[in-house]
Amino acid sequence: MNRSFHLRIPLGFILLSTVFPVVANASTMNKSSEADPSFFGHLTDFLIHPAVIPILLTIGCLGLVLELFTPRIGLPGFVGIAAFALFFYGHLTAGIAGIMPLVLFAAGIILILLEMVLPGGIIGIIGFGAFLASFFLAAGNFVHMAFSLLIAFTVSILASIVMIKVYDRKMKFFKKLILTDATTTESGYVSNRNRTELLGIIGMALTDLRPSGTVLVEDERIDVVSEGSFIAKGTKVKFIKVEGSRIVVRELADFEKE
Repeated sequence: MNRSFHLRIPLGFILLSTVFPVVANASTMNKSSEADPSFFGHLTDFLIHPAVIPILLTIGCLGLVLELFTPRIGLPGFVGIAAFALFFYGHLTAGIAGIMPLVLFAAGIILILLEMVLPGGIIGIIGFGAFLASFFLAAGNFVHMAFSLLIAFTVSILASIVMIKVYDRKMKFFKKLILTDATTTESGYVSNRNRTELLGIIGMALTDLRPSGTVLVEDERIDVVSEGSFIAKGTKVKFIKVEGSRIVVRELADFEKE
């Protein structure tokens, strides 16, 4: 993993440690909203509006997904976390949610970040589960939350498809986890050498062929099989068939009999 990829991990922790206490103190700020409804009260009403919630979740998910396509730390990740912070801030100040959803969200993000450096799948699955559960715990309406998350995930998936298909971008995150190197014939790799040049050549059995064994041809040892019959060590044989790595020989005396 390169240096820019590693920077995502500490930056994620720093960002969470900054946002977490601000959002966690939202219940205290709620008292101020009663004294000044023109600001905090209206802000809270706006953030928990049924039409705004799917927008915030979509921006959050889209920001995190687009961040996976960037080679270094960028704006999408910051925007995504900010959108989620506004979502939890609104629900906390409105008294709809407690501190537990925020704890689950932070734990989910941390586990997903750890999955980047400790790939294996389990940590990532648990992290995504905590991430998802945090929204349902914060929701006042489970059906509306499920619908909002469906919109957010659909938009994020479509954005990923567009980035991959249209812009030919690769997810930098998955490139760290998936082996992309390949051996091809263009690079000179051959899985099984086809020894057709051996056809018709005479060799000598170095071992008994029962039916497999070894034949010597011009100082080269070649693994072969007989047609099925036993061939004793020291017998001259003729190469009659090559099928990939399977090389078939026949006792030379059999040809003389024919």
